[in-house]
Amino acid sequence: MPIAIESFLEHLRGERRASPHTLRGYQRDLEDFRAYLEGACPGAAPESAVLLEIRAFVGHLHRIGLQRTSIARKLATLRSFYRYLSREGVREENPASLVPTPKQSRQLPRFLTVDEAFRLVTAPEGDAARARRDRAILEMLYGAGLRVSELAGLNREHLSLEEGSVRVWGKGNKERIVPIGRKASEALAHYLAGSSEARGPLFRNPSGGRLTDRTIRRVVHRYGRRAQLPQEVHPHALRHTFATHMLEAGADLRAIQELLGHASLSTTQQYTHLNLDRLMAVYDAAHPRAKGETMEDGG
Repeated sequence: MPIAIESFLEHLRGERRASPHTLRGYQRDLEDFRAYLEGACPGAAPESAVLLEIRAFVGHLHRIGLQRTSIARKLATLRSFYRYLSREGVREENPASLVPTPKQSRQLPRFLTVDEAFRLVTAPEGDAARARRDRAILEMLYGAGLRVSELAGLNREHLSLEEGSVRVWGKGNKERIVPIGRKASEALAHYLAGSSEARGPLFRNPSGGRLTDRTIRRVVHRYGRRAQLPQEVHPHALRHTFATHMLEAGADLRAIQELLGHASLSTTQQYTHLNLDRLMAVYDAAHPRAKGETMEDGG
């Protein structure tokens, strides 16, 4: 791996406190760019690439059919990489900043109905240790809206069953306290019953090691099939479901933003795909003009 890329990744690891998952993504994107340059532009290197080479790379990604979201992510990686090199004095400009981000097709996040969510979280049956662990995992994903990386990174000392909350470190290593609800608390208490360990990974494999993101995804997939859900379920779908059901129950959008750990309210606003009939009912019940009242009529 080129020294410039190694240095950039070390910067992300040490100064930005990026998660292992984020680091793997950045490294993969930069390796893809390096591999493209080696084949298409002999002698070119990522740290010295020019605008035309970056544009050609983006064009190549379009031609091979990569999704626009993935292209945008790779372009964002290159912008961060060159911004770092500029700050370090390796080069003066950031050529990736001149390449426009592909327009994204707006897709509403996938989410489960209330019935489907209940079927999923109750799919682990029996009192075996793995079933109790998996039930707690599903209840936490749905009951607290956590990212899979946040769930995998939890330690037992982060959990307060007495208060019904958990301390979470999200993107950018930002800390937040999240309530977990009665059902998730009960599932966690059942999972931890008989354990004398007060510290260390919350969710563990049979050998006692921390569960990985990939293992948690497999857990969700397995119980999605067992619950006979109509579509394959990913952990992020439970985060979407958490936010959607909170909104449908009348929760404030800014409160949901805090619970999800979104830096921007615009990110949370993707969950405002509420049923139009419900929105119209709220309008009819609350707005004076919907009732045909004037200021004189209504005082």
